[in-house]
Amino acid sequence: MKLLFKGLIRGTIPFSIMFMMSLWNYFQGSTMDARTFFFNGLIILFLGIASVIYEINRWNFPKQIMIHYITMLLTVFPILLLSGYYPLTSFGNLLNVFLLFNKVGIMLFVATFIISKIRRGISKQS
Repeated sequence: MKLLFKGLIRGTIPFSIMFMMSLWNYFQGSTMDARTFFFNGLIILFLGIASVIYEINRWNFPKQIMIHYITMLLTVFPILLLSGYYPLTSFGNLLNVFLLFNKVGIMLFVATFIISKIRRGISKQS
């Protein structure tokens, strides 16, 4: 329950800020900016909530990775499709968004993994 609460805090606070920015832009007449802030806020919400997956110590790292990937596939990927950021006029478009989703996910995973290894190495030296 603590992890769920931690995830909700991590996701809800930035989502609230993005939602307020979305409302501000909407009432200022900039509906495209409002949509962008809203959809980015939704993505941030789910990223924050899912970030606690890596804090479940009883799960091994491959299990954490798979559950996180499935969670992102069920939350962030549909948001990308609904957001209007990408044209979806054909199956090829859908496939391109899916491939981009996975490419970015792999890049972020590798970068985060390297940073965590560096941080662990620095903290062990201290």
